[in-house]
Amino acid sequence: MVTRRSFIQTVSNGIAYTSMAGSGLLMACQSRSDQSKEAEKQSTQNEEKKKGKLGIALVGLGKYSEEQLAPALEETNQCYLAGIVTGTPEKAEKWKTKYDIPEKNIYNYETFDTIKDNPDIDIVYVVLPNSMHAEYTVRAAKAGKHVICEKPMALTVAECDQMIAACKEAGKMLSIGYRLHFEPYNLEMVRLAETKTFGNLKKIKAENGMNGTEGWRVDKELSGGGPLPDVGIYCIQAVRYTTGQEPLAVRAKEGPKKDKEFFKEVEASLTWEMEMPGGVIAECKSSYEEDMSLLRAEADKGFFELKPAYGYSGQKGETSQGKMDLPKVNQQALQMDDFAEAITKKRPTPVPGEMGRQDVKIINAIYEAMKTGKRVEIPA
Repeated sequence: MVTRRSFIQTVSNGIAYTSMAGSGLLMACQSRSDQSKEAEKQSTQNEEKKKGKLGIALVGLGKYSEEQLAPALEETNQCYLAGIVTGTPEKAEKWKTKYDIPEKNIYNYETFDTIKDNPDIDIVYVVLPNSMHAEYTVRAAKAGKHVICEKPMALTVAECDQMIAACKEAGKMLSIGYRLHFEPYNLEMVRLAETKTFGNLKKIKAENGMNGTEGWRVDKELSGGGPLPDVGIYCIQAVRYTTGQEPLAVRAKEGPKKDKEFFKEVEASLTWEMEMPGGVIAECKSSYEEDMSLLRAEADKGFFELKPAYGYSGQKGETSQGKMDLPKVNQQALQMDDFAEAITKKRPTPVPGEMGRQDVKIINAIYEAMKTGKRVEIPA
């Protein structure tokens, strides 16, 4: 069983690495060739700074960082990959070489707080198991860095409040990794609803799931739950941004488990309804045992839908009047560029901590409804 303690122990191995990563001590041991390479890397970082770009440090080098965020940062215009935080020396070496990251911009979980002394890094992107989001967001804010935190923002509303307060106290911005707010097809769903192109909304259907998962996502201490906070949160978000409203109450039911031992701590699937103002009902479903990706809105004079809706790419849309034809984008690149621009222009981010807090509140209400079998009102 992977626990929060064992996760930290695993990623924080290596006494020598702990004492040396992210510091200038290695410079004294390097050959002139190595020192020259370090100087070249720092020169590259300085050039990015001169262009007005903000430096981002990724905290946690798992699959999402490796396959989505790092490649996206090679396409961004307002920010760049400036540093990394990992407890695995092998990963540090791999990323250092691949992305030309200076040794002084490489940290582990014990040297993390010294990031406050590094002017190369403006933004910390927290990409860790859900239970660790609050701790590292607060630590990043105290280190004087702006923060992007992956969804779900945290496990509890109280943690969300701590994160928001820490960033406000530090005078730093907090954004949640809601990439679909920058994706053209999902934005078109918002536009069609706002303009009432097909009349008033009557019903929303949102489904998101995948056939299989692994690792800490089935450990309740680290994840906070099963598919609901992982992929079901996209359904919650989709209903919120499509309707432009907040749910009043929820009902929920856990689905059957094909592998009861594997899913002994968390749900394998669930269905839930969200009651929206004006009588609109949102029918939602999420699963770790079934592939699905749908966002459908039914209105007085027609429908509009995305299928698939929530992936990193490949969205397809259709309405009563025909198929949607919109540009393909790198969602993560647009998301990070927008946050960097928000910081430099001193404007609000469209995906702030308060938005993440609301989702956590809704998730907890859904779990209460699933557990009790009762209708649960969303607290104000």
